[in-house]
Amino acid sequence: MKAILIILVIITSLVGMKTILSEPPVLKKADYLQVAHLAQGDAEGLAGVREAFVKRNPGYDLHFFGQTKEVASAESYRLAFVQQGGGTAQFSEGPSSKISVGDIIYLPPQQTMTTDSLIDYVVFTVPDPLPKEFPHFIRPDWDENITDTPGGCATETGAYRRILLTWRPEVGPYVYHALNAHRVRITDSFTHYHPVEGGFDEFYLVQMVQPGARLITSNQTDKIIDPESVQADEVDDLLQSTELQVGDLVYLPRGVIHRGVDGVLAQVITIPGFIPGSEIGVDHHLRAINQRFGSKIDLPLNQEASASAVIR
Repeated sequence: MKAILIILVIITSLVGMKTILSEPPVLKKADYLQVAHLAQGDAEGLAGVREAFVKRNPGYDLHFFGQTKEVASAESYRLAFVQQGGGTAQFSEGPSSKISVGDIIYLPPQQTMTTDSLIDYVVFTVPDPLPKEFPHFIRPDWDENITDTPGGCATETGAYRRILLTWRPEVGPYVYHALNAHRVRITDSFTHYHPVEGGFDEFYLVQMVQPGARLITSNQTDKIIDPESVQADEVDDLLQSTELQVGDLVYLPRGVIHRGVDGVLAQVITIPGFIPGSEIGVDHHLRAINQRFGSKIDLPLNQEASASAVIR
């Protein structure tokens, strides 16, 4: 009996140790990220996001319309992302439609849009009009032309990924190169970046979250893609973590490494568009860094994507 108790104590200790060893490292906060907490009326954060975005992307702009029944006309082409609320929308000279969170509305010049209830919109000014055959209201959960297309950040079984505006016709019905968007549920995406030359900027417009949902990011791309250059005392600063909340608008400029984990539903918006071959995976590099330093280092990564280089 005593021997059995000793064995049980040893097993319990080993299980507890395994749990401790398997816990991910505590990552520092990403103080370089531009984040606007729209649900909290974060005017300062929004101004910072807008300033950084406009500076890098001439011809584009960004605004937030909170709790409004009207989006007044403008001289520019605009795309409005419904972030909160729902109801019926009506153009002053044009169609009407039911709208809800996750939809995109095309706002052509000199057209005012009104609704019968209060709505929140994130509105992008874009340099080019949408093709004439496109609907004014692009509704991923209601348009029969838009189907669930697992891939990208959502490859797991049962993934939700609806592509509203795309770069390639084989991916979705609405091809537009000035801005792309897909609404996606992210559980464990692969770690990647978009190159400064020939890549694109990206936004996460957060619409639902599970407890613990976050973005893992890095602004040390040059260091990570050269694992042999990393020193032991530099590892703790390679990756950072940002907790996500409903209503967050996160700006990810070209070159910033990022990975979404633990359950977030977001509109992923790319400027200019999701250019093929500009999604560069780094999980194999993170794995190489872990292997260099043995058990002392355990940088979080996507195991499946770490087996070899991934470019999409």
